[in-house]
Amino acid sequence: MNRTKIASRQRHQPSRTSGHERQASLISTAASLFAANGFTGTTTKQIAKAAGVSEALLFKYFPTKHALYTAILAEKAQYSELREAVEEAIKKRDDERLFTLLASYRIRKGTDPTMLRLLLFSALEGHELSDMFFQQQYRVFHDLLAGYIRRRIEDGAFRSVDPVLAAKAFFGVVLHHRLLHDIFGLPMHLSHEASVVEYVSLFLGGLVRQSPDS
Repeated sequence: MNRTKIASRQRHQPSRTSGHERQASLISTAASLFAANGFTGTTTKQIAKAAGVSEALLFKYFPTKHALYTAILAEKAQYSELREAVEEAIKKRDDERLFTLLASYRIRKGTDPTMLRLLLFSALEGHELSDMFFQQQYRVFHDLLAGYIRRRIEDGAFRSVDPVLAAKAFFGVVLHHRLLHDIFGLPMHLSHEASVVEYVSLFLGGLVRQSPDS
């Protein structure tokens, strides 16, 4: 067989999927199904079929649904860069920068609603993964913001409010926005960027201590 025929055959042979690519494909497929049907409403058989593999191959990578769900969290909850930026804003006492970072990470063009749907399903179904999901997705930034608000009150920059409730209120605004537009599909009358600016302005306007002359 000449080289031309060999090269032609090689071009038409399907490339083998690497272990990493297969694992990523399984995670993506499972995330979509969990987000659509919930954890209890999705079977490993359904995941394998949707991914185009055997159930035995799925179990080779993920022995249980729990292991697969945990892998989804690890794959999608990549917050190292955000946390570094948040901590830098906290260090500089940059109020607008901090609140903008936290809001814009959730309210941005192309936001994947999968994680929000997974969070809602895990909470509604009441399984043990709900707490894991909340800790990894929201609690860390909620605590950072509450601590920051407390320090800014002590600085005299913010008026006296309950820091924990204030942090809850801010994230509540962001979450409500996402529920309306990412889950219920309501159209946005402002751009993602403009929405962030408005929310941050409204919220900081209620926190910042006003001078007697203003």
